[in-house]
Amino acid sequence: MTPRMVLEGIYTPVITPFDADGGIDYNALAELVETLIAAGVHGLISGGSTGENYAETVEERLALARFITDRVAGRIPVIVGTGAMRTPDSIALAVGARDMGADAILLGTPPYSVPTERENALNALAIDRAADLPIILYNYPGRMSVEMGREFLDRVGRSRNFIGIKESSGDINRLHLLARDYPHIQTSCGMDDQALEFFAWGARSWICAGSNFLPEEHIYLYETCVVQGDFTKGRRIMSAMMPLMRVLEQGGKFIQCVKHGVEITGLKAGPMRPPLKGLNKDEKRELEQVVRTLKLAVAAIKEGN
Repeated sequence: MTPRMVLEGIYTPVITPFDADGGIDYNALAELVETLIAAGVHGLISGGSTGENYAETVEERLALARFITDRVAGRIPVIVGTGAMRTPDSIALAVGARDMGADAILLGTPPYSVPTERENALNALAIDRAADLPIILYNYPGRMSVEMGREFLDRVGRSRNFIGIKESSGDINRLHLLARDYPHIQTSCGMDDQALEFFAWGARSWICAGSNFLPEEHIYLYETCVVQGDFTKGRRIMSAMMPLMRVLEQGGKFIQCVKHGVEITGLKAGPMRPPLKGLNKDEKRELEQVVRTLKLAVAAIKEGN
C-alpha cells in the first residue's frame, strides 16, 4: 500500500502566461515555476481556475500540466486540476495526470449542471476509478452553486484516494464540520481571508493564488502558525495581508490581480484570455500600493518590530 500523501505547506495554483496573440508562453511559465520552487513553495497546481482553465482546451490543459510536471522533475508535488463541465473531459485530464506522473488531482464539482450530492459523488468516483491518484476535492459553492455536503463526503469517503479538500465556501461552519466530523480528510485553506482560522482548526496547507507573486509572505504565515504555533505573531502577519485579500476579492477581478501581481515581480504573465480583460491603470496602481505596503509590514514583523 502506497503511503498517504500529506498536504503540508503552501500550494500555488499557477497562472498561465500568454503571449500577445493568446498563445501559451512556455518560457515565461518555466521562469515562474523556477521562481516559485526557489522561493520555497511546497507544491504546484496546474490547470486550476487561476490558470484560466475555463478558457483552455483539454489538449492545452494537458500540455500545460505535462510541461509543469516535467519542469518540476519531482522536486515538489504537482497536482493537476480536472475541473470541467463534461465528465469525459475530467476523466481525460485525470488519466493524463496519472500517465505524466503527477502526484495528485484537484477535483471540483462540474460547473453549471448543478448535480445532486449523489450525482456529484458518482461523478467524482468515476474520475477516481479512471485515475487512481490521490484526490484533493474542491468545494466552491460560490462558483458551482453546489456544496460538497455530508452525503457527498460520506459517499466519496469509501475510496481512500480522497485525501483532502480545498474548502472555498467562506462558511466558517464548514471548517468546523470538516475538522470535527471528517478528520480523515485533510482540510486545505481555500478562502484566503480565513487562513488564520483554518490553521487554528488544524489545517496544515493553503492553496493560495497570491503565492504566485508573494510566495515568501504566504510561506511565512504558514510557518508561523503551523510550524511554530505562534498565533499572536500569526495575527499580525494576517492583519498585514488582509488589504491584499480585499483587493483580490473585490470587483470580480481575482485572476487579473494575480497576473498583474506576477508582472510586478518582473516576470511575464501576459494578457487574459477572453472573456476577461486586464486591470485598468487605477486598479494596477491600487494593487501595486497594497503589495508595497504588505511587503514592508511583513518584513518589519520578520525583523521583530
